[in-house]
Amino acid sequence: MPLTWHADLAWLGGDREHVDEGVAIVTEGERVVSVETGVRARDRSAVRLHGLVLPALANAHSHAFHRALRGRTHGAQARDFWSWRERMYALAARLEPGSYHDLARAVYAEMALAGVAAVGEFHYLHHRPGGGRYADPNAFGHALLAAAAAAGVRLTLLDTCYLQADVDGSPLEGVQLRFGDGSAAAWAERVEALGAEVATRPGARLGAAIHSVRAVPPQAMAAVAGWAGERGVPLHLHLSEQRQENQACLAATGLTPARLCAAAGVLGERTTAVHATHLAGEDVALLGRSGTVVCLCPTTERDLADGVGEPGVAGRRDRARAPRRHGGAAAGLAAPCRREPRRPARGRGVRRRCRRRDRPRGRRPAGGRGRPPPARLRRPRRPGPLDRGRRRPAGPRRPAGPRP
Repeated sequence: MPLTWHADLAWLGGDREHVDEGVAIVTEGERVVSVETGVRARDRSAVRLHGLVLPALANAHSHAFHRALRGRTHGAQARDFWSWRERMYALAARLEPGSYHDLARAVYAEMALAGVAAVGEFHYLHHRPGGGRYADPNAFGHALLAAAAAAGVRLTLLDTCYLQADVDGSPLEGVQLRFGDGSAAAWAERVEALGAEVATRPGARLGAAIHSVRAVPPQAMAAVAGWAGERGVPLHLHLSEQRQENQACLAATGLTPARLCAAAGVLGERTTAVHATHLAGEDVALLGRSGTVVCLCPTTERDLADGVGEPGVAGRRDRARAPRRHGGAAAGLAAPCRREPRRPARGRGVRRRCRRRDRPRGRRPAGGRGRPPPARLRRPRRPGPLDRGRRRPAGPRRPAGPRP
């Protein structure tokens, strides 16, 4: 049954540079049927939306279990991406489908509250510790599907192939055994079973992912890309997130990660390259010609000191064929209304740290661990002009309880 929503103000996206008034939005089930502007709210059955209404957002790259790492990776040992990865591996070693469901439900609920209605979950934790299979080989995948349904967000489950420890073919070890299926054929067999379940769930769909050129050899990359192409589903991969990844790939294959992916038939309009921080100019042109989408994750790239990408390279070198960059945006705020000199200094520090590929490190408080802060920080703040009219008058207050 169609439902009409009436927004006082709405920005409808696209190339519009203005906000429309009186926007009637008709939905049926999970689809928007029609949008009309300049409509007065006459229909009493319409749901009124006050304030400014925006289209819901999509988070193109998520690792739900990383939520448990918040505030736990910035100690004195924080150095770079590789030190962070050890903490992430330690977390992945302890997770079970039940705890994964709880983490995912929490993070998806946070996304929904922030206006995110759809998420692409880059899912590579599949098996028991040591690599053994659960009775349900897709127990973690089912946990993610249930978590997204409980939070009310659409989920594209990007089931990830992960077969080796590095681009030189080193075997998986330790916690990495939980990620691997042994071969691309075994990965596809497991994912086919998951696909039957996903097809029965509204608001969910299945996709494929190649973890990276480090984790999947070229022949297996081609097999995963072929599987995704035959079924018309999206294909994602981490690409050139670290300079070390580029150097190892060049040493092992003589190709950059982007060129290796192109040779394996991975790039294309259904493919999304995540991060793509350290692309050479010819790599940018290669992605642009193939129609590959690039998903930037500025918050992650800044926090892990991955480095500073160069989104302007595409415009300068191959403007007509530059890749579309979806999934992230970075904004600098230097408005005169914010008279805080620390902000630009902090911004310069962040950029400088990213170029050095050095992660932020926690510092012990000046007063020492466990000691109270200095006296100057404990002094009560003097009332300012914004406090006028907000303070209670002096004198006794009404006791708690029912009013007469």
